[in-house]
Amino acid sequence: MVSLLADENFSHRILRGIRLCIKNVDLVVAQGTGLCGERDPALLTWAAQQGRIVLTHDRQTMPKHAYDRVRAHQPMPGIIVVSDEMRVGDAIELLTMYIECGTAKDFENSVTYIP
Repeated sequence: MVSLLADENFSHRILRGIRLCIKNVDLVVAQGTGLCGERDPALLTWAAQQGRIVLTHDRQTMPKHAYDRVRAHQPMPGIIVVSDEMRVGDAIELLTMYIECGTAKDFENSVTYIP
């Protein structure tokens, strides 16, 4: 199972659903780590240091910063971008599958879009 960091704007409804579906999920929220208000590069640096894949709804800036890390040969455990227009139940179902079936290596240096 993978370790996750939800950025500060990620849906708490989706997070609650994931926690209900996966009892021992390794998931922290940016607000609980002192990263509240930090810019994307700082969040990605912290996630890389902790080996955590980032959950975000930010399609505009987060992928760019993630790929900047890859181009600079810096560690980037991966990000999962979830559409904020997606139904909550569908997002929970897909994320649960990715979290339970995926490995850290599956997401390393990549941006995964749902859908």
